Order: sequence, then C-alpha cells, then structure tokens
Amino acid sequence: MTDADLRLRAQKVVPGGMYGHLNAALFAPGFPQFFERGEGCRQWDVDGREYIDFMCSWGPIVLGHRHPRVEEAAARQAALGDCLNGPGPVMVELAELLVDTVPSADWAMFSKNGTDATTQALMVARAATGRTKVLMAHGAYHGADPWCTPSLSGTTPNERADLVEFAYNSLESLEAAAATVEGDVAAIIVTPFKHDSFEDQELVEPAFARGARALADRLGAALVIDDVRAGFRIDLRGSWEPYGVRPDLTAWSKAMANGYPIAAVTGTDALRGPAQTLYSTGSFWFSAVAMAAAKATIETLRDEDGIGVMERAGTQLRDGLYAQAKAHGFVVNQTGPVSIPWLSFDGDADLSVAMWWSDACLRHGVYLHPWHNWFMSAAHTEADVAKALEGTDQAFAETRAHFG
Repeated sequence: MTDADLRLRAQKVVPGGMYGHLNAALFAPGFPQFFERGEGCRQWDVDGREYIDFMCSWGPIVLGHRHPRVEEAAARQAALGDCLNGPGPVMVELAELLVDTVPSADWAMFSKNGTDATTQALMVARAATGRTKVLMAHGAYHGADPWCTPSLSGTTPNERADLVEFAYNSLESLEAAAATVEGDVAAIIVTPFKHDSFEDQELVEPAFARGARALADRLGAALVIDDVRAGFRIDLRGSWEPYGVRPDLTAWSKAMANGYPIAAVTGTDALRGPAQTLYSTGSFWFSAVAMAAAKATIETLRDEDGIGVMERAGTQLRDGLYAQAKAHGFVVNQTGPVSIPWLSFDGDADLSVAMWWSDACLRHGVYLHPWHNWFMSAAHTEADVAKALEGTDQAFAETRAHFG
C-alpha cells in the first residue's frame, strides 16, 4: 500500500484525510504522510524511502527509535499489565525519579499529552491563588485545548478571556501585562525559549527569566515553565535551571518516554495541597507501560550523558549547514539550542526557499522541516550527521540552481 493510496483511503474516513500538526499537506509537496517504521535515528515511509530523521517524531524520540533499554522496560511492564484498576508501583518509582532529578519538583502528577500538563498546571495555579488571569507570551504554543489552540475554530471568546499576552523576553511588556489585571494573576506561563513556528527561535535572556521569577513572587502568582517541547533536551533538571531560575510548576511530555504517551506536572511543596484538590483524570493516564518507558528514558539520558551527545551532534550539524550555505551563496539563520535546531533563509518571508530546500533534502534522504523547529536525538552519531550533511549539501546545490 503506497502513501498515495493511503491518502485516498483516509480522505473517505478521516476529516480532511489528516489533521493537526502531522498533516503533511501543510509542508512541502514531497513530504510523506504515512510511515512504516523507525530504527535509531532513521525512519522509513510506507513507500520504502529511508530518511535520517531530524524531527524525531516531533520531539518524543530522544534516545532513538526502538531504544533497547526503553523497549525492554516497556515489554517487562506490558507482560504484567498496562491499564489496570489502579496504577502500578512504577508510578511511585517514576515520581520519585522526577523528584530526585528536578530540583524544583517535590511531587509529580501524570497524564498523557503536553496539553494535559499545561492545562493541569494552570488549574493548580488557580486552585492555589483563587485568581483567574494567566500571563502568556504572544504567539507561544502551549497545546491544543480551546484556551491555547492556535486555531480559533470551534472555540469561544470566553475560553481565551483569561489570557493576557506579553512579548517574550521583554520584562517591560510582562510588567505592563501584569498591571492590566493587577491583583488577579494566577500564573505566568512561559516556554524555556521562544520556539514559535514560522519564525526564528529566540533563546531566553537570563535577565528576563530572573525577572519573570521575581514578578511571580511579587504578585503571589505561580511561575509555570512549559517544558513540554524542550524538557530533557537542554538540562535534565529543567531548562531554566542553568540560569538559577526555578519554577513553581513545570509541564513535561514529548521526550519523557522516548515515544510512549505520557506527560507530567511537577511542583513545589507549597502547591501540593492545591494540587490535591483537583479533579483532573483520564482512563489511560495511569497506564503503567508508558511510565516504565519514561523511567528507563530518564535513567538512560542520565547514565549515558544523552544531552551531551545531542549537543555534540547538533553542533556538528549546525557547523556543517553553515559552511554549506555559505559555499552555495545562501545567508541562513540557525536559531535555538543546538539540540533543538532550526534553519531559515535570510529574506525568505514566505518560506518558499525553505519549502524547496526541505523538499530537496527529502529526496536525498534527510528529514528536516521548513517551518517547525527540528530535534536531535542521542542516536545521532557523528557518522549519521556526516551522512546527512552529504544530502543537505546536494539540496543546497539544487536549491541554488532552482532559484538562480
């Protein structure tokens, strides 16, 4: 069954044939929609084409597809049971591991998706403060529930009424946003760096991080870090820990279990009581297999310096792309942490060059993305990156020939 055949069949039984951020119709024309398998840092689509994978399933794959230690832990738990009448012992073990690993964590609660975690974190903040308003950076992505989805379709104005926006990295803008709802701020929610789609990423300025912490303290509000996308790729302790800034609540998901579905909220002792008052649950939230996979993933990242491996591979990729772009006469911007990279072309406002180049990369066996940040994994070896750079070099040459 080919990708084209599956798209036709899906059109009959799935709205639009595909939906959400995995909808290949939103990417360059050559992107496949359906995939057969993954192994290490590679994926194969249903047409049998092999790619060196720099999207890592949009973030969840942090150790490489089908990592033996993770798969063994998941299989052991699956042999005992997964969705039971209550959680398995592994839930306590995973919560203990998070508390031991993350300095700002005194407790953990589990769910399934990043959206679950960000929503749950704000519920805890509101339960703790008795307030309603949330300060959020303009354009930031925090999930797909009505309060935060990028699309307004199917939502009501009331569902966005308690959000007050500010400009990321601007303390002045953050202070001004707080002043508009003085006395009613439940939380400030921030991503560890600005990773909005369709535009260059922006690392956090340490003064902004520290200022956000100070403002939350002054307001008596919760500082919530949405570490769903960046968590376990920048620092196992939390992405703002290198700046000495600890949140009250952190939302985790994506890379937490190397592809198994799980999310978590961690928080401080001061918020333990309010967290207990929530009725926030799901039939599959306590499935034990994903918890076993998460425990194995975090332990492997810790034991094998997974973040260091990703940083070295990401630096190799960034340096290689820079040299290639320059050699082919392109000015490019490479932004974000090296473990969560992205490349844009200078002056490419409509992303037409990025679309064409990413399509060319696909033809040479490299899966990148034209408008969303990429992800490194600990499975990307020096040889893998070197092989990928052979493909990107050919793609730069073909892009230059096409655009002149």
